[in-house]
Amino acid sequence: MSWRRRPGRPLVRPVTAAVAATLVATLAAGCGVLPGLPEPMPTSVVPSVAPQADPVGSENLSPDGFDAVKRMAVRIRNVGCSSLSTGSGFALDDRTLITNKHVVEGSRSLQVLTYDGRDIQVETASAAGLADLAIVRTSDDLPSAPTLAAADPAQGDTVTVVGYPEGGQLTVTQGTVVGTATDPLHENLGQVLVTDAQVEPGSSGSAALNEAGEVIGVVYAKSTDASLLVPVSTLRAMLDDSSAFATLPPCS
Repeated sequence: MSWRRRPGRPLVRPVTAAVAATLVATLAAGCGVLPGLPEPMPTSVVPSVAPQADPVGSENLSPDGFDAVKRMAVRIRNVGCSSLSTGSGFALDDRTLITNKHVVEGSRSLQVLTYDGRDIQVETASAAGLADLAIVRTSDDLPSAPTLAAADPAQGDTVTVVGYPEGGQLTVTQGTVVGTATDPLHENLGQVLVTDAQVEPGSSGSAALNEAGEVIGVVYAKSTDASLLVPVSTLRAMLDDSSAFATLPPCS
């Protein structure tokens, strides 16, 4: 799928061929698969990515002191038949989550944990055929949901990523939109966003937000110095297509 120019929103300048080649060479590790869950993180340990000092949405605090950005992010544990991995996701509405296909596929069960430590019961998981996207339906209400941006961002726009890198603490990081590139992992997807926001294994499925707190993309891969996002335009198009997602079978 290729981006089309939107009125009043210039297309992001494409990433150079050299940068695209570097992405292809360094994305092999992916974002979601881990050898196992880490031990509980001591409070004295500093996260590997520095949290944002004043995150988007901080003016909208809940009684327990968490802002809207943190309330909408969830940690997802994929318990497979012979493996265990972790990733991130975010609420789309009261009982719907968005994450990556590779975060939820091949599972025997999915465990969803909210910012306040609640376990959310999962009903179904469906994956897209085109992009690395998945929809998870829950039987319990989710704390908060962001708004999807109306258009893809421009080059240089600020990006805020909210997720659970390494399956550990909820972390908020910032960066900017560097450009676009032809997806090096899924040839049929087309153009994806490239940002310099720091992400790590376990960040797959995290929401990338603009300065208004709206979702402009979904993290699905990283390299040593860049992260890749499925653009919000692609996410919107697929959510509007009832045939875009198919129920995932359990592992066997």
